Amino acid sequence: MTTHAHPHQHGAPDAASAFAIGVAINGAIVVVEIVYGLIVGSMALLADAGHNLGDVLGLVIGLGAARLARRRPTERHTYGFRRATVLSALANALLLLVATGAIGWESIRRLHAPEAVSALPVIVVASIAFVANGASALFFLRDRKRDMNVRAAFVHLAGDAAISIGVVVAGVVMLRTGWTWLDPLVGLAIAASILATTWSLLRQSFNLALDAVPQEIDLAKVRAYLLEQSGVTEVHDLHVWAMSTTETALTAHLVLCEGGAVTATFFAEVSKALHDDFGIGHATLQVEHAPREAPCCLAPDDVV
Repeated sequence: MTTHAHPHQHGAPDAASAFAIGVAINGAIVVVEIVYGLIVGSMALLADAGHNLGDVLGLVIGLGAARLARRRPTERHTYGFRRATVLSALANALLLLVATGAIGWESIRRLHAPEAVSALPVIVVASIAFVANGASALFFLRDRKRDMNVRAAFVHLAGDAAISIGVVVAGVVMLRTGWTWLDPLVGLAIAASILATTWSLLRQSFNLALDAVPQEIDLAKVRAYLLEQSGVTEVHDLHVWAMSTTETALTAHLVLCEGGAVTATFFAEVSKALHDDFGIGHATLQVEHAPREAPCCLAPDDVV
């Protein structure tokens, strides 16, 4: 006997509008920072532009994933396109790591051969970028805790705002002291900050892409809960994985004691508890009865 349930959880939150606004605002920031960065010769502005460009591309990917996640399942794609949100988060992290390498390389080169920088335009443009990045991050504030794709956008935009403040401070110091070496040093600091904020996202999204158990779910507690159910003597072939950055699925075999039976409401109650207590919205449970003529071929933990 097998059953499937997914109580009141129907797709990812609609973040498409937030992503679209973020793309528009940050796209404008990138253009302004590149233009003025080239005019005044500021590595800090160009590094910030590179970081923002990475975020724009990431937001474009996120926008596409958010729209795909809302598409209905098909005969070919029976889970729909929810998985696109996981792949989007992974692509976003990889993209930022590439940007980190480029920014770090150029900053190190500039440290060896500092170039003259006009500090005042750096201060003005970085101040505008701070306001724009902070405003963009607010659009992702509400859903950042329940969707990794949205959280990635929020973290990057909030980080951009902080980085822009750093560029403003560096511009003020350069304006007062004439320390041209400070500009590439700030660029190097930006690269380090990108790496620090991106590493966790890369690790989590990579694990989800490989169907790892989401980090907020304790698999041992899920197993213990299933074993606590009346008549259940064994749980095997237990798998928990992310269908998207907001939805989690479970499959498991439950072995009932000899003569054991499940009630009419058993599956509905267990599925509801899995959803409410563990955040697992798609549960598929298969019941087996003891004694068995032959052991289940999927019973060993090392068999998939």
